[in-house]
Amino acid sequence: MDLTVVTYAVYLLISTALTLWVGHTLARSGRVFLVDVMHGDRKLADAVNHLLTVGFYLVNFGFVALHLELGGGVDTVRESFEALSVKIGTVLLVLGALHLANVFVLGRIRRRSLAEHQPVPPVPPQGWTSPAVGV
Repeated sequence: MDLTVVTYAVYLLISTALTLWVGHTLARSGRVFLVDVMHGDRKLADAVNHLLTVGFYLVNFGFVALHLELGGGVDTVRESFEALSVKIGTVLLVLGALHLANVFVLGRIRRRSLAEHQPVPPVPPQGWTSPAVGV
């Protein structure tokens, strides 16, 4: 079997496993966060969580598929490992960037939600009383 094809297969297996693991972890941990952001509305939190998870999978699997080509043949095991390290490293960086983007967006949603539910500050004073002289 051609070593290039083996490298493709290993890349797809590792990338798929990493994507599924990260997506599952984000969905599981993100649900708790979203329930808090949605003020206990579990149905809405689950719906948003599912949409974010599907979007994560679509973007990442699309990237993995587009990034499949090596740009040349692989003739030695060393070249195979080098190609895999570049490919898997890039996938990990994209996974990390997507995770950070997710956390950033959810943090903004949470801050906005908390700001909307803050109590209204008290009314400013309408006037001043003079201190009592000689008391």
